[in-house]
Amino acid sequence: MPPTPASFADALLLTGPTGSGKTALALDLAEAFDAEIVAADSMTVYRQMDIGTAKPTPAELARVRHHLIGVLEPWESANVAWWLSAADAACHDIRSRGKRPLFVGGTPFYLKALLCGLFDGPPSDPAVRARLEAEAEADRHAAHERLRQCDPRTAARLHVNDLRRVARALEVFELTGTPISALQQTWDNPAFTPPGEARPAAAALPCAILEWPRPELCARIDRRVEAMLVAGWLDEVRRLDQLPQPLSREASQALGYPELRSVLRGEATLAAATAAIQTRTRQFAKRQMTWFRGLGVGTWVRADGETQATLKQIAEVFGS
Repeated sequence: MPPTPASFADALLLTGPTGSGKTALALDLAEAFDAEIVAADSMTVYRQMDIGTAKPTPAELARVRHHLIGVLEPWESANVAWWLSAADAACHDIRSRGKRPLFVGGTPFYLKALLCGLFDGPPSDPAVRARLEAEAEADRHAAHERLRQCDPRTAARLHVNDLRRVARALEVFELTGTPISALQQTWDNPAFTPPGEARPAAAALPCAILEWPRPELCARIDRRVEAMLVAGWLDEVRRLDQLPQPLSREASQALGYPELRSVLRGEATLAAATAAIQTRTRQFAKRQMTWFRGLGVGTWVRADGETQATLKQIAEVFGS
């Protein structure tokens, strides 16, 4: 059984869109609250993907103990169930030293699993999954239409190009005869709470959500992309392409990496790729903000560049 929200009731959570300054603030907060940091990010889990995923620097990692940073090879796969189990183990480790877990990151599925739990769906059947993924690769529109017929609710939520999740939804229906949307229906609520039962404590764990004025956040994102390129991001992508194994499907979806591969293949100029990465990252940040607002938990903290003022607001959320 996956960990429940109650497993994380003593944790703190700092989240916000990409580029909002979570990493730097988290260091001060961890020291102030005698905490260790658990990354809630689907891409910083990979080794050798340092610059483009904006991992903490070696100096930052030395200053405060971090967990779930660089724990997988880039050809390995990570999913939300794996992360939730790994986060639970990290929290046990942190508590053994008398410390408090501080989750930092902005991957929506990871945060929802942390706050709401993870539905106990049927285990994957490798043969069925491989067949359905191959069918989706061959004709994604036909696969999406098939999903629409058996599970219109999930089909409306998933893009036709989201082949992995389309295949998983088809797999669940094939194995159980029940739409995955029916199994996941408790995700419509802020927590997995059966009728008549109290809401799990972790659904209300202290959660601060960083919010920047939109123009300022966009400018921060644009500057960060440019700084990453100056730091050697293109060379990082080149090194990844020379690994003995290709990147996993999950790792290959990291923001910016596909665009820079197009530069290495001679299909785009660096200037065009840079602009595309900035646009895609700004769009992702906007989707994150929409998701945070829809979740219905947490306290919004207005960030404006005044670090001490922002830290004071977050400390109030955390109960200091």
